[in-house]
Amino acid sequence: MEGDFPQLQDNAEAFIGEVEGRSANSLRRYADTAEAQVEDALRALGYYSPVIKWDIIEPSGEGEEPARLVLTVEPGEPVRVRSRKVEIESPAREDAEFTVSLPEKPAEGDVLNHGEYSSLRQTIQNRASRLGYFDGRFTTRKLEVDPEKRVADITLVYQSGERYRLGEVSFNEGHGFEEQLLHQYVRFEPGETFHADKIARLSSDLSNSGYFSGVDVDASPGSAEDGVIPVEVGLTTRPPRSVAAGVGFSTDVGPRLRANWREHWVNPMGHRRGVETELSAPRQNLTTWYELPLDPPMTDSIRLSAGYQREEIEDIESELLTIGQQWKHQLDDGWQQVASIRWEGERFRIGNDETEQSSLLLPGLGYSKLHADSPLDPSRGYRIQFDMTGSHRAALSNVDIFHANVLVKGLYTLANNHRFLARFHFGGVATNQFSDVPPSLRFFAGGDQSVRGYGYETLSPRDDEDIAVGGRFLMVGSAEYQYQFADNWRAAAFVDEGNAIDELADPLATGVGLGIRWISPVGPLRLDVAKGLDSEFGGEWRIHFSMGPEL
Repeated sequence: MEGDFPQLQDNAEAFIGEVEGRSANSLRRYADTAEAQVEDALRALGYYSPVIKWDIIEPSGEGEEPARLVLTVEPGEPVRVRSRKVEIESPAREDAEFTVSLPEKPAEGDVLNHGEYSSLRQTIQNRASRLGYFDGRFTTRKLEVDPEKRVADITLVYQSGERYRLGEVSFNEGHGFEEQLLHQYVRFEPGETFHADKIARLSSDLSNSGYFSGVDVDASPGSAEDGVIPVEVGLTTRPPRSVAAGVGFSTDVGPRLRANWREHWVNPMGHRRGVETELSAPRQNLTTWYELPLDPPMTDSIRLSAGYQREEIEDIESELLTIGQQWKHQLDDGWQQVASIRWEGERFRIGNDETEQSSLLLPGLGYSKLHADSPLDPSRGYRIQFDMTGSHRAALSNVDIFHANVLVKGLYTLANNHRFLARFHFGGVATNQFSDVPPSLRFFAGGDQSVRGYGYETLSPRDDEDIAVGGRFLMVGSAEYQYQFADNWRAAAFVDEGNAIDELADPLATGVGLGIRWISPVGPLRLDVAKGLDSEFGGEWRIHFSMGPEL
């Protein structure tokens, strides 16, 4: 290709393809075909008057490369778009969702690109199908090219017809669930205008419910009557019970075993129940729960739970029994609200002190919001979470407590390979008798998800015997930079700072380090080498291993 025309060169090579194993005479016979293919390739990109010459280069002796057909192409002047007329007629003309952001190319003055013209035409047709203009058609569809004058005129006139509407939703028989529950998954009313996203969302919500192994939503315009499409849903119920188990490892708790048994539906109302356990050297717990879906069941539910946890970390031993209820509700702006009330009975021993017991009735309220462009490995997003709970001696509790937590995480990716993560965690407990606050409601810092370079939950105020007793406040911040150097592999550098403290002015501990990230099919795996910079807090070289989403 004479001149700098890489796109023309690539398109011509794509049209011709691979030509191997041909003799010089065969290539001479093929030359006219190759020339026609190059003309087609250039015409697709607006060059209608190329000058093409060909020559055969024959081997000069044995062992030389086989004969080659060499095409020399002068593209000539391109055809440019002289006029562009794109009109949407009928009701879609007033539909902003249809007319907004139609492709701007090919625009007047551009070199004619047949691919861009086809894309414009196809976008209009796809948008009509997506929005329910199923009777739409092009009344005028012209691309007129004058190669001699090197101009092209585009005329597209689309007659949309009336927009179809959604009708009643019906479900097949034999699924075993109440119709009232299933209709709570339908987010549109009969008579609403058709939109393919509404159908896709219904299918997704039913699939994510956990009740079904198969979901088939049929909203074919061929079954419409007077422009109203009935929606028929076929459901295949999944097996009611499942058991799962897995092993894991982190430097905080070492090897751990997780297992759960779940009954995905207990009755036609869609109730669920399950049992979960996690076993590791410092912590063992067992939890059972029963959940009732609310309206809408995708986001709202009531969960009743009971659990037992035994924990022995550093110089603290604790046994915790919990019974409670949670009401989950998603607000219109996307925030998740959790209102709860639970009773906690905890028996604990700190250092060499005598064993104590606490009994607390803890109503609570929490809000959280997660925005991410991918659930397992997002490139940008944020998480905001805060909750508060409390107890009073006048209500089945032996200590007055107000307990609050705030967690903020942010992630931003620049130029695909440069990732910046930030994390801030603050917590506080207000009480008139801190010595009566059980360890589960005190604050500790240090470890994989806290301040790296320090042992798990070793950052804390200490008593006269140098025993970590937990703090009134928690302050932890982290900044991390990651660079993706290969597919699914990233290098990281970070700095963490924080501590569990009794006074907000108390000193914080700092840790810095380097790490490696592998983006596995189940989420990122993280291996860090960190150095705690404050020896008075037990800072040292430590290896940290953890896994899970960044947000």
